[in-house]
Amino acid sequence: MKISIITAVYNRVDYISDAIKSINMQIFSALEHVIIDGASDDGTSEIVENMRNASMIVVREPDSGIYDALNKGIGTATGDIIGLLHSDDMFGDAATVSRVAAMFQSSDVDGVYGDLEYVAKDDPSRVIRYWQAGEYTPELLRCGWMPPHPTLFLRREVFERYGVYDTSFRIAADYDAMLRWLTRGNLKLAYLPRVLVKMRVGGESNRSIGRILRKTSEDYRALRNNGVGGLSVLAAKNLSKIPQFLKRAEN
Repeated sequence: MKISIITAVYNRVDYISDAIKSINMQIFSALEHVIIDGASDDGTSEIVENMRNASMIVVREPDSGIYDALNKGIGTATGDIIGLLHSDDMFGDAATVSRVAAMFQSSDVDGVYGDLEYVAKDDPSRVIRYWQAGEYTPELLRCGWMPPHPTLFLRREVFERYGVYDTSFRIAADYDAMLRWLTRGNLKLAYLPRVLVKMRVGGESNRSIGRILRKTSEDYRALRNNGVGGLSVLAAKNLSKIPQFLKRAEN
């Protein structure tokens, strides 16, 4: 079994090395790292080239945003399983990918996901939010539940059968895609109750009031497009974030 990790990056000179180191330290050997660099001009590309190794595939060209870049990564990847590691993020520890691989090898699941820590941008040891995902059942989608997107690993066949990211969404294409995969594909997911990814705060969806409003609008469109619900589900989705500020990981 081969696992591909996709990193879409544009001008993240301060953080890209941490993401690459996080992948290089993984103890799982059949690992491919696909970096889609949207023609960075701040020194990111030079860091990527300096850290390049035999397990990396690097594509450097302009793109139309993160979801376009992720779609390019999916098209480039050669692994049986595809996961993500954003350029600001790090895996939970050196055994993260090997634990995910073991779950795929021991069952016929379509995907594996786990918990997510939001950490301070300049101090990853300081946890801001802890997203304890919990076990998945289809009914939870109508309660606003979704798996933490950065922790989701999927078999290649999921993308081939049910599509990649819809780039008409600028902020919420991940939510739309997960709803599409889970509803149309009726996927079987396995929950790994560990922190799989540490994600720096300050992402694309919450940088300004305007972006928050746009994300809310796109989340609603994703819900309606996939027949999952409407305003009540959207409200439940947003309210479910509150406990994340109170919980902490136990592992």
